Amino acid sequence: MYRFTCDYEEGCLPEILRLMEQTNYVQTPGYGMDEYCEKARGLIRNFCDAPEADVHFMVGGTQANLTAISAFLRPWQGVLSAATGHINVHETGAIEATGHKVLALESPDGKVSAKALKAALDAHFGDPHSEHTVQPGMLYISYPTESGQLYSLSELTELSKVCRKAGIPLYLDGARLSYGLTSDACDLTAKDIARLCDAFYLGGTKCGALFGEALVITNEALKKDFRYMIKQRGGMLAKGRMLGLQFIGLMEEGRYLSAAQKANRQALAIRAALEEKGISFLIPSPTNQQFPILTDKQLAALAPHFSWDFWEKMPDGRNAVRFCTSWATKDEAVEALVAAVQKL
Repeated sequence: MYRFTCDYEEGCLPEILRLMEQTNYVQTPGYGMDEYCEKARGLIRNFCDAPEADVHFMVGGTQANLTAISAFLRPWQGVLSAATGHINVHETGAIEATGHKVLALESPDGKVSAKALKAALDAHFGDPHSEHTVQPGMLYISYPTESGQLYSLSELTELSKVCRKAGIPLYLDGARLSYGLTSDACDLTAKDIARLCDAFYLGGTKCGALFGEALVITNEALKKDFRYMIKQRGGMLAKGRMLGLQFIGLMEEGRYLSAAQKANRQALAIRAALEEKGISFLIPSPTNQQFPILTDKQLAALAPHFSWDFWEKMPDGRNAVRFCTSWATKDEAVEALVAAVQKL
């Protein structure tokens, strides 16, 4: 069975395992105050060209999102997000559980446009009765989006302009950031993200680490006392050095990008095979997630040897599914899937 269900089914890059073994008996301070976390912070600052940024390590994406969002918002504020945003549909109400509402914006392609953002802000602050409703206090986006879409440099620039004019933070969820940055369709860099966003995180869990995300805060106003919030939300790992080791292994020798680049190449090979069979797609993703629309018969033919993630049922009875490659996907698995698709 070849699995294309998600990009966190395997363990981690072998270099990370070696680092963990080599440092296993080294004694260090706890809670991320060790030499390995500090080295990882330096590597990440260099990667983003953000020497003054604060870098905090968390175990997972949901934990990073709820910790950052609850820290950045005032009690009466909510967070704007695309309706399909991860915090709105795949985090079990984690943001609402912190006492803040997700303010969903409809978006056909999963991206928030500057126009829609401005309209939402104008609607709230232009309402004479706005104090009776939840105030938009920040914007959440993800890169890539849930459907593998990418914001262009111009789109991110416009969102940043609207946010800064309104005085609200722009926060970017980078759970799959490496796959986005290495896509042929990408025209921005980590430096651009650090410059245009107030905070963002570099995903590790889906990008080759055993676990962990690196939250980067560039806005000075958001930095103060953030570790208090990490502790309160249960995110301060006693053996914090384990998180630092993850990102040393990822960032050294460009592995964070090279591993993702391979996955994107493999995903596009799968996409090409599906297109050659005349199969349509729910969304034209340029990253490691592909969303073909297949019939029950086609899925039944693939099911004995491959797995995927069901996405949604189409009005005509066909099935939109997701095939996802990862840093660890083997070429032989892709070749087998391509061969099976050719026989459909």
